[in-house]
Amino acid sequence: MKSNWYYYPRNASWAPHLVLEHLQLEKKRLLVDRKTQQHKSTTYLELNPTGRIPTLVDGDDVIFESAAICLHLCEKHPEGQLIPAPATSQRATFYQWLFYLTTTVQPELMLYFYPEKYQLSPKNNKTMSQVAEQRVGDMFALIDKQLATHTYLVGEQLTLCDYYLFMLAHWASGFNTAPKDYVNLGRFMRLMAQHKVVKRVCEIEQTDLSYYN
Repeated sequence: MKSNWYYYPRNASWAPHLVLEHLQLEKKRLLVDRKTQQHKSTTYLELNPTGRIPTLVDGDDVIFESAAICLHLCEKHPEGQLIPAPATSQRATFYQWLFYLTTTVQPELMLYFYPEKYQLSPKNNKTMSQVAEQRVGDMFALIDKQLATHTYLVGEQLTLCDYYLFMLAHWASGFNTAPKDYVNLGRFMRLMAQHKVVKRVCEIEQTDLSYYN
């Protein structure tokens, strides 16, 4: 059954787009144009009441929230091997890093990019972004330490966590110390940029990967 996939390039839809491509699932790609506020339209809000991107229509299921979409797809298609087996130490590590990325790193990145949404006085925007960059930098340092002894975030097997990390780390490319500047995280980002799934999705989303050459 073909799914309807609502996305916008390099938005929070990026990680689930990578998962969809990895699993080679039939899908109808539907671009939601943020520039024209299409995600706030009546038609889209009827589908996704949060007015955010992405949304996946998978049969009778309409799912929003990037991590929820990713987990749904990984559990529905275990043959893709993007999630470790249940009741294993690898599964516990997988959950640890996935929730760290989605509930710690990603919200802090939102503070960095959209400080005006979290305060009343615009004069504090620059300071808030600077503090958020420092905090995310500490988080990247922790991830860099994890990657010192692992090829991927959970171990030697690529998982959903790696696609999610690639998305978030790429968002931070403009940091004074960018993710690619870390020894191990930088190695990871260059490795992921060479992955055929990443290349294919970036081709679709017209995202230049030469930054990682």
